[in-house]
Amino acid sequence: MRLDLDHPAQYTDQLRLDSGVLLTLRFAGPGDGALLQDYFRALSPSSRYSRLMGAAPELPAGQLVRFLQLGEADAYTVLATVANDHGETAVAELRYVHHQDEHAVEFGVSVHDRWQGRGVGAALLANLECRAAALGAELIYGDTLRSNTAMIGLARKAGYQLAASLDWKQTRFVKTLNYTPQTIPCASWRLAALQGERSPRIG
Repeated sequence: MRLDLDHPAQYTDQLRLDSGVLLTLRFAGPGDGALLQDYFRALSPSSRYSRLMGAAPELPAGQLVRFLQLGEADAYTVLATVANDHGETAVAELRYVHHQDEHAVEFGVSVHDRWQGRGVGAALLANLECRAAALGAELIYGDTLRSNTAMIGLARKAGYQLAASLDWKQTRFVKTLNYTPQTIPCASWRLAALQGERSPRIG
């Protein structure tokens, strides 16, 4: 399917955590630079190191630009936000790339320290499976530092298998997807995939 990136709001999902908190998952766009950078600056040094795989006080400028370019090189950033008195605050982020030739989606994710252990990471991974399946992906994977036990534990709990990474300091987690458009568990992405099947292909 082809995403209609001129109207990204249609791909926004809202999920209710066990605590009752309403979590909004939406694409990041050009106007989210401050929100995204504030999120990375608020991460603990260890969480930021694990996500960026290196020491940095914030998301490097070049990466920030790429994170905000929706659909560029088939890459997308998803922000998990909750409402506050001033609008919204980011509590997690996920970046994924669709490798069409490999029928695969590669991703990286982080959850703010104060929100870890509250189901946010699991919700993001479940939602990502729906997004990946809607794109026609048959495999989903990511790499993390071997020292990132929280991410490794989250991946294992979500059904990922561990595999060797190209970098000896990292480990890869891999999961096979066996969805058809009709069986995608998220209603919004099931509908998007079915509509994509009916839409004429261009090019």
